Amino acid sequence: MSEPCNRPGPVQERGRIRRDVPRFVIGCEEDEQDMGQMEAGMKNEMLHQDDMEVYENESPSERQIVVGICAMVKKSKSKPMTEILERLCKFDYIDVVIFPEEVILEEPVEKWPLCDCLISFHSKGFPLDKAVEYAKLRNPMLINDLNMQYFIQDRREVYRILQEEGIDLPRYGVLNRDPDNPEECNLVEGEDHVEVNGEVFPKPFVEKPVCAEDHNVYIYYPTSAGGGSQRLFRKIGSRSSVYSPESNVRKTGSYIYEEFMPTDGTDVKVYTVGPDYAHAEARKSPALDGKVERDSEGKEIRFPVMLTAMEKLVARKVCLAFKQTVCGFDLLRANGHSYVCDVNGFSFVKNSMKYYDDCAKVLGNMVMRELAPQLHIPWSIPMEAEDIPIVPTTSGTMMELRCVIAIIRHGDRTPKQKMKMEVRHPLFFELFKKYGGYKTGKLKLKKPKQLQEVLDIARLLLVELGQHNDCEIEEKKSKLEQLKTVLEMESSLNVNQYGHFSGINRKVQLTYLRNGQPKASSEEEDCKKDGPSLLLVLKWGGELTPAGRVQAEELGRAFRCMYPGGQARNRRSPGCESPVDFGDFAGFPGCGLLRLHSTYRHDLKIYASDEGRVQMTAAAFAKGLLALEGELTPILVQMVKSANMNGLLDSDSLTDCQQKVKARLHEIMQKDQEFIQDDFQKLAPTGSPSLVNSMKVIENPVKTCDKVYALIQSLTSQIRKRLEDPKSADLQLYHSETLELMLQRWSKLERDFRMKNGRYDISKIPDIYDCIKYDSQHNASVGLEDTLELFRLSRALADIVIPQEYGINKAEKLDIAQAYCVPLMKKIYLDLQRTHEEEAVNKLHPLYSRGVMSPGRHVRTRLYFTSESHVHSLLSMFRYGGLLDEVKDQQWKQAMDYLSAVTELNYMTQIVIMLYEDNNKDPSSEERFHVELHFSPGVKGCEDEENVPLGFGFRPASSENEDKKPNQGSLEDLSQDQTDDALPVTELINLQRRSPMIRNRKTGSMEVLSETSPNHSSKGCTSHRLFQSCSRQSPEIKPAGGLAFSSA
Repeated sequence: MSEPCNRPGPVQERGRIRRDVPRFVIGCEEDEQDMGQMEAGMKNEMLHQDDMEVYENESPSERQIVVGICAMVKKSKSKPMTEILERLCKFDYIDVVIFPEEVILEEPVEKWPLCDCLISFHSKGFPLDKAVEYAKLRNPMLINDLNMQYFIQDRREVYRILQEEGIDLPRYGVLNRDPDNPEECNLVEGEDHVEVNGEVFPKPFVEKPVCAEDHNVYIYYPTSAGGGSQRLFRKIGSRSSVYSPESNVRKTGSYIYEEFMPTDGTDVKVYTVGPDYAHAEARKSPALDGKVERDSEGKEIRFPVMLTAMEKLVARKVCLAFKQTVCGFDLLRANGHSYVCDVNGFSFVKNSMKYYDDCAKVLGNMVMRELAPQLHIPWSIPMEAEDIPIVPTTSGTMMELRCVIAIIRHGDRTPKQKMKMEVRHPLFFELFKKYGGYKTGKLKLKKPKQLQEVLDIARLLLVELGQHNDCEIEEKKSKLEQLKTVLEMESSLNVNQYGHFSGINRKVQLTYLRNGQPKASSEEEDCKKDGPSLLLVLKWGGELTPAGRVQAEELGRAFRCMYPGGQARNRRSPGCESPVDFGDFAGFPGCGLLRLHSTYRHDLKIYASDEGRVQMTAAAFAKGLLALEGELTPILVQMVKSANMNGLLDSDSLTDCQQKVKARLHEIMQKDQEFIQDDFQKLAPTGSPSLVNSMKVIENPVKTCDKVYALIQSLTSQIRKRLEDPKSADLQLYHSETLELMLQRWSKLERDFRMKNGRYDISKIPDIYDCIKYDSQHNASVGLEDTLELFRLSRALADIVIPQEYGINKAEKLDIAQAYCVPLMKKIYLDLQRTHEEEAVNKLHPLYSRGVMSPGRHVRTRLYFTSESHVHSLLSMFRYGGLLDEVKDQQWKQAMDYLSAVTELNYMTQIVIMLYEDNNKDPSSEERFHVELHFSPGVKGCEDEENVPLGFGFRPASSENEDKKPNQGSLEDLSQDQTDDALPVTELINLQRRSPMIRNRKTGSMEVLSETSPNHSSKGCTSHRLFQSCSRQSPEIKPAGGLAFSSA
């Protein structure tokens, strides 16, 4: 008889089956002696019909479902197959039998092992006819239909089936040649086209052999592009194609000719496991240059990507049309559409633990659902608790999560740098006109070609100034030299600098000034000229750092906790052991956010402003949120939408109100005397504790600026001395910066901060704080003196200047906030409204939603990544827009007190809006919906940050116990296993290093509440916490508090 995967055959012992060894081992060559005995046993003791009575007489608790693997040994012993079968065997009632290749090739099907379910597929040398014969004889459940595999071997049949199913595919024509008369065919070849059966295909076009096993696909190029052809073939080493000068098509054989689809060098491979599961990966197109991109381990680089709703429907259609549960096919994304260009049949994803978990789980449940009832095995479809997204709210009630909206600041970045100059030369005006600047009076130049044109103008004017000292060029030479230096630095291919011209982290802005620039207060102090001019603003730096990417990715992983099922632990699904999905933030495989997303019930859209650091933050966050793998660029292209339309997340110009506010700030901060009570009223009319404390630290603003200026001078002097030291000349700083670039940063601030008239440019304070914070955190190893004092003083100044630039009194704050974020507020309002409208986007189709308890429900997620200005403005709208009354609402007052204590909206600051629905309430009732606001001021990473404000939280259900809480919101409280004492706290995510920390079970957090049944009393339930306590946290980084407040 056969044995289930290398275990001794079941021994009949008084009507029982004794199994006391592992169920499954792959292949038959690892241990020659044991394998030889196993094969001998298989050949001599084949299980016949009467032997099956042993299984049939078993009690239900002992009967096993046998899954047979019938494939060539190269396939059955492959790593993906091994990984999946190991997980499949973890199902209690499933055993796996691998058919030895010798048996498949040499033995008649009557002697093949018996099985209840058959996984069999064709590959080179496989006897498909025998497999079909075996299926007719034994009638097992077929994972992949065998007869359809004949069609998959013929590209003509594949295209015919795709066309019948209404699936988009490239325009094509079939050329059938008679092997005996190859010249008698309906083909006309021209210099730059072919005509097949009367249909013309201009070059470039693709020529595919009709036999799917023939991978010699040719692409022919037009003469205008150089002609010739690219010849694709099955990968050999690191090559998958070569270029050939041959431009004429092949004259023997039958082919499919099809239109070449421009995909920007990327192919998408889709892998289905049943009609309701599809995994997609993008790879470099073999047609691009023929070089296979491999990682350090020699594996081909592929990038997991998201499928659109239409592509998911295509995956379902392909799976069902070809009757292949496990099926791979190729997608071409071109011209806004997706086209299927090949169907491969049985295919597995390589090197993805998450896919192995998912595949085994889907296959295992499919087998059990079909066969367990037939074999009287006590098994039911696992309906996991997280299927219906019902979770506890902050008010303690159980409601269904419907919508999550988050506004998130970007991650840690290199210091932003900016240079302004007024220009009047005709060349600048010509450039302004060329790119349509006169339409709006503003122009933004970011493309390499555009920046090169600005650089060329700067070089030309400098040459003219050098040749003619008395020429009429009005641009300042020093400014032109700085413009030239920065652009040359940016255009070089030296990655040690802040990027290159081709990147997304620099830009030139031009603004038309009808009467020239007004008398400047900071950089430009020349006499006012007559006539129109252009204000040129050059911005560079501000690139997302490696630490910023880690912050965003870790926050993305942590953000899964916001969704039902993301907090459970110590539970795993059968056969699923992946650490990717079972960790601090993910719960267990198949639950929470990942399950919502994989079952098409998660309507996710990610928006980002057009700044490079913001877009890469969004991509890194998406990578962590959805457990994606690979680089950020493909994720950015596939998932992150540019949101610069209608000023949704971008705002380049100051309002009149903001300009007036900045002028008042400048005036107040120029007083060379200690702040008096009148100054406190002028600068902090809202009485914000963070502002008042900073003013007390500063005392005299001018004297403090004097100290800051002296410290900057000391810093630049120290850097110059380091540069003179041969030992440190080649010192590499964080993110590959050099000492020369560091000196450039600080020297510019030294020049700009103190103006020629001796006064200070207050607008440079945020830049100074930005630079010292960056160097204190990332370049502390340089050992520069007095950096901590410079950090302390500049932070105190920045804690006043930065928030007050967005309005000093409430009316100004609202005025400026409206200018920044009214488009965003309108979009958020629509997001919340549309949650309750009938939409087809990302909703699960009820007709094919087996195993999902709530196919009609979905959670809408909208993520908006932006810069500090929008976060400040949005908070002002919430705080001062009359949303709730602090006098009447104690909960709101506590939240506002917390916000007032926050000194800085740091990197990764989040504002999260969560909408819940109670379907048991009347639709017109105010109790039907529940809205929560969550907030975190982002990361904290400074050694002297001792008094970080802690979140207060609020739980009406247990407010009577408030006096018993020794330290509301502290991490120490949360580490204790005390019922009803833990208050919500929002925590930071790891900045740089990961620190293993002991994770205690927290009563009162979401992870415990998610295990409460919907009928459980709400008494004692706590609010959501944005992140779990003791998250991956660097020992250097101090936790920032947070708050959660709600409104029914």
